[in-house]
Amino acid sequence: MAKYILKRLGYIVIVFFLLSFLLFGIFKMVPGDPARLMVEGQKMSVSPEQYEMLYQQARERLGLDKPLPVQYFSWFGNILRGDLGYSSVYRLPVIELIGPPMKNTIALNVVYYIFLFLIGIPLGIKCAVKKDTVFDTSVQVATMIGISIPFFISALVFIFLFAIVIPIFPISGMVTTGANYTGFRAFLDYMYHMALPVIVSLTGMGGLIRYVRGSLLDALSMDYVRTARAKGLKEKTVIYKHAFRNALIPITGWIVGSIVAIFGGAVIIETLFSWKGVGKLLIDSLNQHDYTVALSMQMFYILLGLASNLITDLCYCIVDPRIKLD
Repeated sequence: MAKYILKRLGYIVIVFFLLSFLLFGIFKMVPGDPARLMVEGQKMSVSPEQYEMLYQQARERLGLDKPLPVQYFSWFGNILRGDLGYSSVYRLPVIELIGPPMKNTIALNVVYYIFLFLIGIPLGIKCAVKKDTVFDTSVQVATMIGISIPFFISALVFIFLFAIVIPIFPISGMVTTGANYTGFRAFLDYMYHMALPVIVSLTGMGGLIRYVRGSLLDALSMDYVRTARAKGLKEKTVIYKHAFRNALIPITGWIVGSIVAIFGGAVIIETLFSWKGVGKLLIDSLNQHDYTVALSMQMFYILLGLASNLITDLCYCIVDPRIKLD
């Protein structure tokens, strides 16, 4: 096990290095000058000589006055030390800039995944147990519709129905405008604004329901399930103790990947609902040509993906002791 983990960590380091080199090169080829953006607002208030001096100081501060290979190794070394660079738009270190959005993204995704697992897994089990019944068919049709409709379409429909026609929820934002709530009242207001984005996200739970259903149906067709039923065990015992435990093996990867994705941010949902998370920050950074922020966040997503693959493999061993990682 230890040898396998060390080997995978070595792969992670190599892939992380190669992708960092590739992304750094791609972002450097994008038109735009971050140093120019930093000083553009002062162009009309200073003389041309002072403006040029400020511009050169900005280039030096961002390290743009050095050759490209030196810029890359300097940036990569800073990344390894936890220094994600400096935002040319927000005038803040990136590590400070992404702090509040990361908290908002984690909060939104934690609530979403709690409801996703509480609703999706029991529904998947119910559909497998009641295969080909009216209930199963209805849920399968509903899940297909939910999967087929893009999130931005679902979001617009829900905003129109439940924020305009029937004004139950706010259209966007994270707090009520003009309300200076504190304490528990502020928490309730925060959750109230979170409700509609979470509901829209749950329209895509069909993937989990179908995955659980398929895995449990495979487990229920095994010989050990027929043996357990022949012994006279209760149906609930057969389903949850015997079949579902084995069905968890393929589901584990989905669940672990979802838990890691808590930190990832939903770009479409956060943008449509003006939820100030890392997904919206990424889109805003790209639109404003703040490539230092965008590049740092892309590297964070890459590290999340690489780590989730390793964690998934380790969880397979925990769920099924027969699996050996050699």
